[in-house]
Amino acid sequence: MGKKSRVKARSVESTPGEVGPRQPCPCGSGRRYKSCHGSASGAPATWSARPFEGLPDEADLIALREFVPAATAPLKVKGSDRTVKLATLLPGAAPALVRDNGTIWLGLQVQHAYGDPSRDLAAVLELALEAEPGTLVGLTADPGDGPRLQDLIDGDLDITVHDGFDYWAEDLDDPDGSMAAVLEQANAAASPTVRLDGVGSAYWTAMGEREFLRWVRPEDEDTLLDALARLHAAGKDTLVDGGRLIGMFRAHGVLVPVWEFPFGTGAEAIAGPVAELDALLTETLADTSPLSTEERASRAGLASRQLTVR
Repeated sequence: MGKKSRVKARSVESTPGEVGPRQPCPCGSGRRYKSCHGSASGAPATWSARPFEGLPDEADLIALREFVPAATAPLKVKGSDRTVKLATLLPGAAPALVRDNGTIWLGLQVQHAYGDPSRDLAAVLELALEAEPGTLVGLTADPGDGPRLQDLIDGDLDITVHDGFDYWAEDLDDPDGSMAAVLEQANAAASPTVRLDGVGSAYWTAMGEREFLRWVRPEDEDTLLDALARLHAAGKDTLVDGGRLIGMFRAHGVLVPVWEFPFGTGAEAIAGPVAELDALLTETLADTSPLSTEERASRAGLASRQLTVR
């Protein structure tokens, strides 16, 4: 495209009173206008900026959905005595499985793209509760209005992080070894992950020769950024020698700060320092005084370092 054509294209996109197709959609979805309310089909009617807000384990649920490879947690469904197990990932990335014994497995890492993951999960769970044993359950269309996960489950999550996906084979016969082959491949692709004791939603992981802490924080984004900036400017956000806060990413309406550590550090070495930082961060979050010049510079730097760590 020539220079004049580029100028013309930009002028079309920036017509006063209109939203350009490549600009963020005014609805706040985070998507480009052309892929949201500017598309022929429009945005999903049930879109939610923070779909798991209100659940007592919101931050851990986000971690399990977004980056923890293998974990499970029993779910207590209101008004039902059915055994339901929440799992990060199921065989074939299935949304849900009803086992032969009637136990329901609900998969978290499923992208239905209907706008509200909480509503999608609830719709799958409702279908699974009515399905026959031995059935694979999923959505084939937008479920529309209806209860969300917050409406269907009770209690806290008792999370177990697994070394791999061997839980897939619980109570299953494998006469031809096909499941064993699937497990071997899946386990080889799973990065070692540890949920730190005593600190909510903080997960250590090793990827090759790199180690990270991904810590899902439920606080308001601006408040959290201010607190992290104060600690960063004061040099109080370093957990171990050679470790550093390298940035953060957003997931389901909250921020996930990320630290990187020297190879060989391990989860045990950071557990105590993370607990200490958690207490210090809680104290700093209560500070509402204006940021200093150095703290504002730290905040700008942190806000600009958006990461994808997979």
